[in-house]
Amino acid sequence: MRSTKASNAVTRLNARDPGYRYSMGITGNGHFYLLRAAPGAAPEKIGEEYELDEFVEFVNKTGPQKKARISKHDAAFEKQLVNKGQS
Repeated sequence: MRSTKASNAVTRLNARDPGYRYSMGITGNGHFYLLRAAPGAAPEKIGEEYELDEFVEFVNKTGPQKKARISKHDAAFEKQLVNKGQS
Protein backbone atom coordinates (compact mmCIF):
# COMPACT_ATOMS: atom_id res chain seq x y z
CA MET A 1 0.00 0.00 0.00
CA ARG A 2 2.90 2.38 0.71
CA SER A 3 4.09 2.23 -2.87
CA THR A 4 0.71 3.26 -4.32
CA LYS A 5 1.34 6.91 -3.44
CA ALA A 6 4.81 6.70 -5.00
CA SER A 7 3.65 4.90 -8.14
CA ASN A 8 0.88 7.47 -8.67
CA ALA A 9 3.49 10.25 -8.51
CA VAL A 10 5.59 8.43 -11.15
CA THR A 11 2.50 7.98 -13.35
CA ARG A 12 1.80 11.73 -13.19
CA LEU A 13 5.45 12.43 -14.08
CA ASN A 14 5.24 10.14 -17.13
CA ALA A 15 2.16 12.09 -18.27
CA ARG A 16 3.97 15.45 -17.85
CA ASP A 17 7.21 14.38 -19.57
CA PRO A 18 6.55 12.09 -22.55
CA GLY A 19 10.17 12.39 -23.78
CA TYR A 20 11.36 9.96 -21.11
CA ARG A 21 10.01 6.85 -19.43
CA TYR A 22 10.17 7.01 -15.63
CA SER A 23 9.94 4.14 -13.20
CA MET A 24 10.69 3.62 -9.54
CA GLY A 25 12.68 1.14 -7.56
CA ILE A 26 12.45 0.09 -3.94
CA THR A 27 15.44 -0.94 -1.87
CA GLY A 28 15.43 -3.71 0.71
CA ASN A 29 15.15 -1.21 3.54
CA GLY A 30 12.06 0.46 2.03
CA HIS A 31 13.61 3.50 0.35
CA PHE A 32 12.48 4.61 -3.10
CA TYR A 33 14.55 5.78 -6.06
CA LEU A 34 13.66 7.15 -9.49
CA LEU A 35 14.82 5.72 -12.83
CA ARG A 36 14.67 7.60 -16.14
CA ALA A 37 15.12 6.07 -19.59
CA ALA A 38 15.30 7.84 -22.93
CA PRO A 39 13.85 5.92 -25.88
CA GLY A 40 16.24 3.11 -26.78
CA ALA A 41 18.56 3.79 -23.83
CA ALA A 42 19.21 2.00 -20.56
CA PRO A 43 17.53 3.44 -17.45
CA GLU A 44 19.63 5.74 -15.28
CA LYS A 45 19.13 6.43 -11.60
CA ILE A 46 17.97 9.98 -10.86
CA GLY A 47 18.56 11.48 -7.42
CA GLU A 48 19.12 9.54 -4.24
CA GLU A 49 17.16 7.02 -2.20
CA TYR A 50 14.28 8.66 -0.33
CA GLU A 51 11.63 7.88 2.24
CA LEU A 52 8.09 7.74 0.80
CA ASP A 53 7.04 11.37 1.35
CA GLU A 54 10.43 12.74 0.29
CA PHE A 55 10.29 10.57 -2.84
CA VAL A 56 6.83 11.84 -3.82
CA GLU A 57 7.98 15.44 -3.29
CA PHE A 58 11.10 14.83 -5.41
CA VAL A 59 9.08 13.22 -8.23
CA ASN A 60 6.55 16.06 -8.20
CA LYS A 61 9.38 18.59 -8.67
CA THR A 62 11.05 16.57 -11.46
CA GLY A 63 10.36 17.26 -15.12
CA PRO A 64 8.18 19.92 -16.69
CA GLN A 65 5.50 21.41 -14.48
CA LYS A 66 1.89 22.03 -15.42
CA LYS A 67 0.80 25.63 -15.58
CA ALA A 68 -1.88 26.51 -13.08
CA ARG A 69 -5.22 27.06 -14.74
CA ILE A 70 -6.97 30.28 -13.81
CA SER A 71 -10.53 31.28 -14.50
CA LYS A 72 -11.52 34.35 -16.48
CA HIS A 73 -12.72 35.91 -13.23
CA ASP A 74 -9.31 35.44 -11.60
CA ALA A 75 -7.61 36.93 -14.66
CA ALA A 76 -9.91 39.97 -14.57
CA PHE A 77 -9.25 40.42 -10.84
CA GLU A 78 -5.47 40.29 -11.38
CA LYS A 79 -5.85 42.87 -14.16
CA GLN A 80 -7.77 45.15 -11.77
CA LEU A 81 -5.01 44.81 -9.17
CA VAL A 82 -2.38 45.82 -11.72
CA ASN A 83 -4.46 48.80 -12.90
CA LYS A 84 -5.11 49.94 -9.32
CA GLY A 85 -1.38 49.77 -8.51
CA GLN A 86 -0.56 52.06 -11.45
CA SER A 87 -2.88 54.88 -10.36
